[in-house]
This record gives sequence, structure tokens and C-alpha cells, in this order.
Amino acid sequence: MIRVRILVPVHNKNIKMAAVTEYIKESYIELTQKVTWPTWRELQSSAMLVLVAALIIAALIYGMDQIIYFVLNQFYTSLT
Repeated sequence: MIRVRILVPVHNKNIKMAAVTEYIKESYIELTQKVTWPTWRELQSSAMLVLVAALIIAALIYGMDQIIYFVLNQFYTSLT
């Protein structure tokens, strides 16, 4: 005969709350003392870089869309 033992975790709200409190404290310390935040000028230059890259990618996708539209339009008009 095979016996199976099922382990049920004990839920203790005080232990969970202490773990959550400790996590919040450690997160606050990390964000205020260990993280190097960018300066305003670095933030602006990064934002401009992202904006320019997004515009270039959007233009490329628009161009490919127009080319595909033109090719398919020519194909379908040649069928009629």
C-alpha cells in the first residue's frame, strides 16, 4: 500500500505582514540610496533619442505600408 502525505502550508498573517513590511523598507532604501537617477539633461536627451527613433520607425512602417498598398492595388487592378 502506498501512502501519500500532503503538506499543507501554515498561513500566519503576522509572518506575511512582516515580510511585506521588510520588502517595502528594503525597496525604499534601494530607491533612495542605491539607484543612480539620471540628471534632467540626461533625461531630456534620452527622451529625444527615443522620440527620433520612434519617428524613424513609424516612417519606415508607413513607407512599407504604402509600397505594399501600391503593389497590391496594381495586382488587383490587373485582374479586372
